[in-house]
Amino acid sequence: MIDVKKLDRELLKVEKPARYVGSELNSLVKDKDIDIRFAFAFPDTYEVGMSHTGMHILYHLMNSMENVWCERVFAPWTDMEEIMRKNNIPLYGLESKDELTAFDFVGFTLQYEMSYTNVLNMLDLGGIPIKSKDRGDSMPLVIAGGPCTYNPEPLYEVIDLFTIGEAEELLPELLNLYSEEKQKGYNKLRFLEKAAQLEGVYVPQFYEEVYKDDGTIKERKVLNKNAKEIITKRIIKDFNNSYYPEKSILPYIDVVHDRVVLELFRGCTRGCRFCQAGMVYRPVREKEASTLVEQAESLIESTGHTEISLTSLSSGDYSCLPGLTLKLLEKYENENVNISLPSLRLDSMTFDIIERLQEVRKSGLTFAPEAGTQRMRDVINKNLTEEQILGPVETAFNLGWSTVKLYFMIGLPEETMEDVLGIKELAYKVKDKFFQRPKEKIKGNLKINVSASCFVPKPFTPFQWVAQNNMDEFYHKAKSLQKEIRDKKISFSYHEPKLSYLEAVFARGDRRLSKALIKAWEKGCRFDGWQDMFDFDKWMEAFEETGVEPDFFALRERELTEVLAWDFINIGVNKEYLIEEYKKALSLTTTDDCRLQCTNCGINYKLLGGACPHVQNNK
Repeated sequence: MIDVKKLDRELLKVEKPARYVGSELNSLVKDKDIDIRFAFAFPDTYEVGMSHTGMHILYHLMNSMENVWCERVFAPWTDMEEIMRKNNIPLYGLESKDELTAFDFVGFTLQYEMSYTNVLNMLDLGGIPIKSKDRGDSMPLVIAGGPCTYNPEPLYEVIDLFTIGEAEELLPELLNLYSEEKQKGYNKLRFLEKAAQLEGVYVPQFYEEVYKDDGTIKERKVLNKNAKEIITKRIIKDFNNSYYPEKSILPYIDVVHDRVVLELFRGCTRGCRFCQAGMVYRPVREKEASTLVEQAESLIESTGHTEISLTSLSSGDYSCLPGLTLKLLEKYENENVNISLPSLRLDSMTFDIIERLQEVRKSGLTFAPEAGTQRMRDVINKNLTEEQILGPVETAFNLGWSTVKLYFMIGLPEETMEDVLGIKELAYKVKDKFFQRPKEKIKGNLKINVSASCFVPKPFTPFQWVAQNNMDEFYHKAKSLQKEIRDKKISFSYHEPKLSYLEAVFARGDRRLSKALIKAWEKGCRFDGWQDMFDFDKWMEAFEETGVEPDFFALRERELTEVLAWDFINIGVNKEYLIEEYKKALSLTTTDDCRLQCTNCGINYKLLGGACPHVQNNK
């Protein structure tokens, strides 16, 4: 039990005490003697974690179960960590202020590979051994879910159990199973064996990787008769009626996204070849507009937020978007509630809607061409022509916008320096669209913000086999582009290549990375996704001291026949489809949006058991 008075005194010494106090509006407190206590652990700061929609959904979902109390725990910033270690204050749940060892589960959401050292640090701060084999029946079960679990292997020594796919149905099943086992007298191994039989559950200790002499994987052995050879991701088939909270917790301090979030649909039909989310979240499942309006009403009423964000991987593809936005506008524009569409494609922009939305509060527009030349846009299957980019930009300028953000990637497969410099050419063409209009139409001070991220190959994409650019190549491309852009109206920034390199190492790594991860944490690595905290040299020391070669995972092109570390996971999309898309990329051949014609990715037959729903719906 934490000394709360002592904690309160120490909180006066940290930068943002509100990160660590809890008791916010709509947070939930239950009886400590409840059957199951679950610590939902977000391995980043409070502000980042409280902006994550999935955390709010699962927090309220678990708390809707009578026998479960879910609390939140976030990674303390360095000032708070120093005080905690100095004063022997263990990491605790925000709602109860109980240390992590008092919980039955500590569940991490893995949104970003560069948060892995924070997972280790949070366990250590909570008094929990970082390796699964060192945790007996008296310790909490450490589980993890989220997009990074589509390659869980770098954390195989740390996590007891991974949930693969969407957790809204899987977590209640897992907790009910735990409750049954607890009544019998909890035994960790017995519970893991039974949990392994649930669809979407992966228990890494029940498997072994065997390697060839060249370092590639020879095979995966199943060590326990209760474990499945293939783990199929869990999906919610009836998304319209799936759980969604009527309330969300209202933070005391500003967070990254302080707004009501409505999830229009899950999945994407576009087929961009670099995009992991577009593959692993298939198939597309929409919510009805009436359901979304009801959810908006309850969330606005319970939070008082002044912004509703309509989110998805490509919000403009939502079939009921015009009707939904008009209903929300009619209901809330007199209350000064802003409606935002943060993820629109250029070819799905409906400016009549956007103009109405921006009447409440006008902001800049964000476009993501991803590549500067048509050749590269064909390689990545962006299916955007230059005309489809510049046309909407000109329309936006005519409607009064003068601030534009353009997102690109460098280091894409088959890229040349001509393609890289095409980013500059496209940005200059956007500027010309602003100034080539009649003088009476030119209003505002034009600002074009161009940013370039470094391409990271991800599992379950058509580019999962390609070699990432090395750091010298990334720096050369980024600095050449920076040198070429000499217009005061255009600013340019790029993502740190060293960080992207390490992200690629862990995105496509295997079990051998675990020892390097632990060594890096022991050297003091944490908050690696934060530029001012990232220490590349410590990571390189960790790799060298553990005999792990990071280039093997990031910079090596894979053979199409190679056994990949994540091959044991079935996301519903055929591997043959990904190979075909990779080959089409090399031949500059594009693939249509699968709402127009089924592209035979396999998702419909593997997970839905019938004809492609996208083509059917559009007929």
